[in-house]
Amino acid sequence: MKLSVIIPVYNERDTVELLVKRVEAAPYEKEIILVDDASTDGTREILERLARDQRDHVRLLRHPRNRGKGAAIRTAIEHVTGDVIVIQDADLEYDPKDYPALLEPILDGHADVVFGNRFHGGPHRVLYFWHAIGNRVVTTLCNMVTNLNLSDMEVGYKVFRADVLQRLRLT
Repeated sequence: MKLSVIIPVYNERDTVELLVKRVEAAPYEKEIILVDDASTDGTREILERLARDQRDHVRLLRHPRNRGKGAAIRTAIEHVTGDVIVIQDADLEYDPKDYPALLEPILDGHADVVFGNRFHGGPHRVLYFWHAIGNRVVTTLCNMVTNLNLSDMEVGYKVFRADVLQRLRLT
């Protein structure tokens, strides 16, 4: 199994290099696809160095203007060569040490897609009170509209079998 880690990046000069090191430490054959969404804070230069200096498994894609996280993810999906895709934020909010638990249901054949949850089990970051209330309201509304039973609509990690994600038309 080859893992493709998509990292959309916008103005993350303080965290992106450490994040890439943590992703590289994950115990899987992997490619890392960094998409710079027109960073203006020096992030682009850090990404260029990371892609140039150390790694043939690190690829850098660039947007000439800021288009948002969704566009960065769509750009990266076109370049994925792995079997499973992880969408990893660049701000260190989520830890690549969680990859084994996230990948297990897919590797065992029990799931095609796994969404992380910031509210069930294990250690989790502290949420601001109004952010937590807002998340619960939005999650409830989404559940009502979709007839699903999500517990965290804003989910943390998103992990997909590559063939599943590549079949979707994301807009």
